[in-house]
Amino acid sequence: MIDKIQGSLAAALAGVQDGSTVMVGGFGDAGLPNELVDALIVQGARDLVVVNNNAGQGESGVAALLASGHVRKIICSFPRNVDSQVFDELYRSGKLELELVPQGTLVERIRAAGAGIGAFYTPTAFGTELAKGKETRRINGRDYVLEHPLYADYALIKAEAADRWGNLVYRKTARNFGPVMATAAKCAIAQVHRTVALGELDPEAIVTPGIFVARVVKVPRVPAAAIAAGRQ
Repeated sequence: MIDKIQGSLAAALAGVQDGSTVMVGGFGDAGLPNELVDALIVQGARDLVVVNNNAGQGESGVAALLASGHVRKIICSFPRNVDSQVFDELYRSGKLELELVPQGTLVERIRAAGAGIGAFYTPTAFGTELAKGKETRRINGRDYVLEHPLYADYALIKAEAADRWGNLVYRKTARNFGPVMATAAKCAIAQVHRTVALGELDPEAIVTPGIFVARVVKVPRVPAAAIAAGRQ
C-alpha cells in the first residue's frame, strides 16, 4: 500500500545529507514551509545550497536557516529586503555565497529541470553582469542568454491538503513555486494542513500529482490570533 504520510517532521527530513541542494517554496511568507525549514535546522545537515525566491525575512524561516550556519550558498532572485539583515551580514562577511537569478529565469530553470529540458535561451539579463561568462546567441534579431536547468536533491514545499499518495492541492497564492519545485527535486517533501482519504480530493483541483511527491507531513494550522501575537 502506498502511504507517503510521515509521522513527524523529523521523519519527513530523514536522509538529508551535508552538501544537499534544497529548494524551499514560498513567495515571502506565502507558501513558505516554515515548520519544515525549522526542522531542517534541527536535523543538522550542513554545507547546503538553498534555492528560494528570496534570502529570508526577519529572523524566521529561510533567514533562520541562514543564521544557523548550515547554508553555503543561496540561489535566489531577491536577496535584499527591508528586513534581510541576516543575509546582509553573512554575505558582506564572506560567509555566504550568492547566485543571483532573475525571477522569471529562476522559475524557468526549475521548470526546465522537471520537464527534462537541457537548456533554454532567454533575453533576460543579456548585456548585464548576470550574463557574464554565459553563451549568448542572436535569434530573429534579438539577443539571448543560454540558461541551464536547476535541479535539487530535496524540495520543501507547503500545500493545503494531501492524500496518502501525495496528491496535493494548494491554497491561493501559497501555490507559487511549490508545483515546479516538486518536479525538479529527487525528493519532494510537502507539509500540509490536512490529510484526506483517497478520492476526497477533486481531481480537477489537484495541482501536484503524487508521482512528484515522496513524503507528506501534516502540520496544524497556526491560528491567526497566535500569528498576530507573535508579531507584537
